[in-house]
Amino acid sequence: MTTPFDRLPAVPALTVTSTDVADGGDFATPQYSAIFGVPGGEDRSPQVAWTGVPDGAKSFVVSLYDPEAPTPSGFWHWMVVDLPAETAKLETGIADLPAGAWVVKNDARVAAFIGSAPPAGAVDHYALSVQALDVAGVGELGIDSESTPAFVSFAILPHVIARGVITAVGRG
Repeated sequence: MTTPFDRLPAVPALTVTSTDVADGGDFATPQYSAIFGVPGGEDRSPQVAWTGVPDGAKSFVVSLYDPEAPTPSGFWHWMVVDLPAETAKLETGIADLPAGAWVVKNDARVAAFIGSAPPAGAVDHYALSVQALDVAGVGELGIDSESTPAFVSFAILPHVIARGVITAVGRG
């Protein structure tokens, strides 16, 4: 399966896993969106862990992006930045991020995880990604709380030293 990162410059691979969704597997009900009215949805972020971090990693960005959302630009559901270099996982529904880490406002302009909500009958493939950066924080790149996930992605691109992605499936 292709990912939205396939057309970007190649970098070494991180191994990304989740206890909530297997690569190519369906999201569990809690990872669907209550905000968008999906029955049983809880907008609960999935657990995500990563290994294979290269020397020189100073921080991480974790995100969930749906390139198949019914918009010309896809839909950013979640982006956590400034995760310290010693971080190796985020728990399900994480409420307390490591010191210094923060959530970028998603495409609904909410600084939180918004779960899957594809239209009725649709099957969307979501890129749950972890990117290792050679900078300690995105503030060094001009990123602030009003930056969009797309802008963050653009700004970090030259600083990504490793990346891992698993694909999760959401069904409408």
